[in-house]
Amino acid sequence: MVNSSRNVCIFNGTVLSGFAVMERCAVLVEDGRIADVFSQKRFEQRHFESNVRLIDAGGAYIAPGFIDTHVHGIGGYGTEDAGFMPPAGTESVLAMSRLLAGHGVTAFNPTLYPSEPEHMLQAVREIVFAMGREEGARIMGLHLEGPFISTERLGVQRKETVRPVDLQFMEKLWDAASGRIVNMTVAPELKHMRELSLFCIKKGIILQAGHTNADYENMVEGMQTGILHSTHLFNAMRRLDHRNPNAVGAILIHPEMSCEIIADGFHVHPDVLKLLLRDKPIDKIVLVTDGLKPTEQKEGPFFANGEEVHFEGGVFRRKSDDVIAGSGLTMIRGIQNLVSGGFSPEDAVKTASFNPAQVMRYNNQGAIIPGRFADITVFDHNFEIRLVMIGGKIVKEDFQKCV
Repeated sequence: MVNSSRNVCIFNGTVLSGFAVMERCAVLVEDGRIADVFSQKRFEQRHFESNVRLIDAGGAYIAPGFIDTHVHGIGGYGTEDAGFMPPAGTESVLAMSRLLAGHGVTAFNPTLYPSEPEHMLQAVREIVFAMGREEGARIMGLHLEGPFISTERLGVQRKETVRPVDLQFMEKLWDAASGRIVNMTVAPELKHMRELSLFCIKKGIILQAGHTNADYENMVEGMQTGILHSTHLFNAMRRLDHRNPNAVGAILIHPEMSCEIIADGFHVHPDVLKLLLRDKPIDKIVLVTDGLKPTEQKEGPFFANGEEVHFEGGVFRRKSDDVIAGSGLTMIRGIQNLVSGGFSPEDAVKTASFNPAQVMRYNNQGAIIPGRFADITVFDHNFEIRLVMIGGKIVKEDFQKCV
């Protein structure tokens, strides 16, 4: 049963607020926002009007909705569908919104691969056109994973779509997006990166180092121009070396640098998560899925970025050469993997909600405190989603007991 009531009280749960743990608590939602958070004792003493629906969480976790700032697709729908036959891209991103909500995601940044210039501009327009029309997770704005990245650290990016820094093209991308570019993956070592960084600072775009062959000096120079976030740490970047810390070392060494992590157990070894937890402030770790179009797709063939892939060993691999193409992760499974790797449940949830909201400057999301959007995900101790609420509207509900 899905209820669209905007006045709801979820009680008898452990609230992971984003920065604290409150056992046996309740959350009151009014008019689409968090109205109050209080103890179970206060709940039992409180009188509720007849228009407030009461939902027993049954001891489950009540968490801020998950925010996936790096996701390409799910369920056979993806951002790569944009730019070919309008409005296919718009429809695919709206489908992503619905499907992601079922996995506890309440907001996301659809992530676009680079492509030929006119095609990329059209793809940007189609994705932005979906904003405000979603029925599930909020589309916050675009994440551009390129085109200003290193040809030496492509992953499965296509070399012919990667470009030197081009400010005129960047301005076209900004205009095509109607100013809705939130974050952008770049290689700090590229010529004219400083000029690009200054442009993005003025526009409020979060720059993140990724698909980069930067050495340590390049990274420090990039940090000085505002590149203070990083894309899928350890993957598609120059590795740590004892004589030159390079990109990986710079991210680990400097506490001001935040980083994405793909916690699927394959992109990063589970024991490396322990290193990350020890060496990075928890506030600087952002869980992402980097989920591809065939994530959770039941039947093949599977395609990602225009190439056929197959699912093996927990990741999608390009069929032509077996190179890892990306993840089949969902955010709730990522949280589960972080907990298995040594994170506390509250810290794991923080990497999926409060931290991305802070990095992306989403001031109304990412925490369960009065005044914030009522974007809430309830999951049990087996990491199964029980309820998803977006702006006070319940979009998924799977409780044994509702009162």
